[in-house]
Amino acid sequence: MIRLIIFDFDGTLGDTRRNIVTTMQMTIRETGLPARTDHECASTIGLPLDGCFEALYPDESKETILLCTDTYRRIFQENLQTMKPQVFPKVRETLLALKEQGLTLTIASSRWHKSLSELTHDLQIAEYISYLVGADDVVKAKPDPEPVLKTLSAMGFKASEALVVGDMNVDILMGRNAGAKTCGVTYGNGTKQELEEAGADYLIDSIDELLTVPPPGLPCMFERSDGPDNGLIIGDSPQC
Repeated sequence: MIRLIIFDFDGTLGDTRRNIVTTMQMTIRETGLPARTDHECASTIGLPLDGCFEALYPDESKETILLCTDTYRRIFQENLQTMKPQVFPKVRETLLALKEQGLTLTIASSRWHKSLSELTHDLQIAEYISYLVGADDVVKAKPDPEPVLKTLSAMGFKASEALVVGDMNVDILMGRNAGAKTCGVTYGNGTKQELEEAGADYLIDSIDELLTVPPPGLPCMFERSDGPDNGLIIGDSPQC
């Protein structure tokens, strides 16, 4: 039975692609690094911030990467004054419904904890979230299972009781590496093919499909529990 849902943030709950790519481009220009396309910048979303710049500039020194991350964080905060992120459609309604059904909802993100906390409050979803894991809360980031394992330990759940929901292959791999079920969302930054190749157990096109029994095209993904414990039962076959 699924009692815990661990969400990614960027590209899953928060529509932050424009903010991230614009800030990365401004950082690249300010630091004088060779230009990168918007697609190249977006392809790094889901990695820790230093990992994003390391992926774009694998030959640069650690000092340059540190300069990039510091510059990015400053510019990102400045851009929030005029470029406000939004939640994806039906996110608030879905989180509320899942919470009312008794599920515990958490977030595991490659964003720093402070930024993650601020954005969940700004986007008015903090009240639904019981626990946050940011990049600076773990030693090993996605796709390592540590963010999921840390959440399981903190919240008192088993991997078999958890579903990881994310838009990038690193989210799916993180969940699989921890032994949890995984659900890829196709409306974020990753492609359907990337999510499938990562081994996602399920794919959904809209977050409110988590409330459908069963979600369109996903026979028996969830089955409601009629027992005393709240939760969702994930089926393993079309006959479940």
